Amino acid sequence: EYLAIQGGGRRFTGDHYMMFVRRGAGDASARIGVTVSRKVGNAVLRNKVKRWVRESCRRMRGELPAGVDLVVVARPSAAGAGYGPTASELANLARRVRGLR
Repeated sequence: EYLAIQGGGRRFTGDHYMMFVRRGAGDASARIGVTVSRKVGNAVLRNKVKRWVRESCRRMRGELPAGVDLVVVARPSAAGAGYGPTASELANLARRVRGLR
């Protein structure tokens, strides 16, 4: 499903993250997936980046449109970003996604 969303969805890019968005199957809340490759760093760093992304998405869940599937892909620069810039960038990308509808 990740590859289908990345291949067939709209792409929104930021400095440290890319967000792929595709209409989901139903009217349920947004489904979110996170991809952090080895280019970002070792396992400890990749897990830290995933925690930042998941927490940022959890806090902005109400702002995301219902019925969409999202995949957040971390770029190598995400390792040095920290939680604050991650939350800010993902909130900005979510606003751009909302603007589509």
